[in-house]
Amino acid sequence: MPLCLIYVAAGKMVTQITLMLYIPGYLTRVINSKSGEDMTDMELGPKTRIDDLLTRYPFMLEFFVDRSPKFKLLQNRFSRRTLGRIATMNQVASIGGLDLGELLDDIAREIREQTGEEVAVAGGNGEVEALAPQEREARQEVLKSIIKDLHDGEDMAVVKQRFLELIRDIDASEIAAMEQALIEEGMPEAEVKRLCDVHVEVFKESLEEQPPPETPPGHPVNTFMLENRATEEITREIRGIIDEARAATDRDGYLAGRRDDLARLVEKLAEIDLHYLRKENQLFPILEGYHVEGPSQVMWALHDDARNALRTAREELSEGRVADAVNTVDYAVQTIVDMIYKEEHILYPMALETLTEEDWLKVRRGEEEIGYSWVGPSGDWPAGAEAAPGGGEAAGAPEELSLTVGHLTPVQMDLILLHLPIELSFVDENDEVCYYTGLEHKIFPRSPGVIGRRVQNCHPRSSLDKVQRILDQFRSGEKDEAEFWIEAKGGFIHIRYFAVRDAEGNYRGTLETVQEVSRIRKLSGQQRLLDWD
Repeated sequence: MPLCLIYVAAGKMVTQITLMLYIPGYLTRVINSKSGEDMTDMELGPKTRIDDLLTRYPFMLEFFVDRSPKFKLLQNRFSRRTLGRIATMNQVASIGGLDLGELLDDIAREIREQTGEEVAVAGGNGEVEALAPQEREARQEVLKSIIKDLHDGEDMAVVKQRFLELIRDIDASEIAAMEQALIEEGMPEAEVKRLCDVHVEVFKESLEEQPPPETPPGHPVNTFMLENRATEEITREIRGIIDEARAATDRDGYLAGRRDDLARLVEKLAEIDLHYLRKENQLFPILEGYHVEGPSQVMWALHDDARNALRTAREELSEGRVADAVNTVDYAVQTIVDMIYKEEHILYPMALETLTEEDWLKVRRGEEEIGYSWVGPSGDWPAGAEAAPGGGEAAGAPEELSLTVGHLTPVQMDLILLHLPIELSFVDENDEVCYYTGLEHKIFPRSPGVIGRRVQNCHPRSSLDKVQRILDQFRSGEKDEAEFWIEAKGGFIHIRYFAVRDAEGNYRGTLETVQEVSRIRKLSGQQRLLDWD
């Protein structure tokens, strides 16, 4: 039975056992453990497992319980069958607040008095190796129980102290795995997002012990971090204005005088959208290929919070509601600064651990289509490699494609699609993105990273229900078209979705068209003659 199922079956008591047995500095497995061997032929030492000892000498349970009330948990059979097989004498001594050397000597003495056997005592700390799979599962249960307690209203200071007492070393991949597991187990994504800052606060001291990610100039992570430094410069200027406003005797007068400066900085900060778009369209799709979806779901929602706050702040400033804008901008800045911390302490280290160099090349190739926030790549990574894929005819491609009416070569078809005054994208019957027109100036930025991605993951969670409803009703045949129009990016955007069906009426996918129609809406009368003057 897997450890995770044992924990579920045992309920809260096993969670407490888990928390008791996993302690600072010892969440590792000791090499050369002689677990399972006859204790008569073993040395008693820091590496000895508590379950091995109690299996051979059951009377030692009373010995431990007498030493500390904390050891009463060992009387629980689930503890013995799971974590008892992992915990070493080193860990047991720490749990009970006992000196390891004295504990080992007392154990040997107790065995001698009870059985007459002489047990040799070995010293030393032993070497350490990586967590075994079952230990990593147990550790994940500890992390999830901590966050679930926060979710249930436990005091932050209490939970944070428990974490510091139990788990000192933690890496980014474990936090990512924990968030994803919570979502998969039913905790609403919105709730995980709400607790995201709390997660970081609880784990902050441990995360800061990890070295910052280092990558060569031109590597996507290097460019992301350069943008973060530029972001920090802008947010420092904004916070300077906010702090001065709060300290000013005539706050309204001060803000009125700095309105234009604040508006300029907010507009500049809004360029962070390109930074977020590269994460969403280039990095997240590849992580999803490794089944790492939790961080991208939560981070995308936080990106949208920052975007919405900046959009609202711009409106407030344009309407002269500067005092309201200050509060909105302050929220946006805090969200963005917190995101920098999450990126550099969780997302990038976890991504560097997960992705291959080939994966990072894919990320790099699509960056140019989306663009950069304030700064671009500072080097040629990898040396001599092209940042974008080459064009031209594909090797072995047919000279012409026979169409329903007429025929075109692949190059001709590509050129026609590129020259249409409308953006197209196509999602197949499996909801995977197959194609989009690579226009130079796209209304909604896309990059090659979305090809092969499930379309549900290409939209913010706030609009996912609408996307899914369209797909479901197209697939069932209830609907054939959906239409929207919005005012955005200084224009009037017309968006349409069409169900694509074959000659037999089978659903084969969805076609999306996007067009900026401000000029078309203004047309009136007729123009029947050429007017190029």
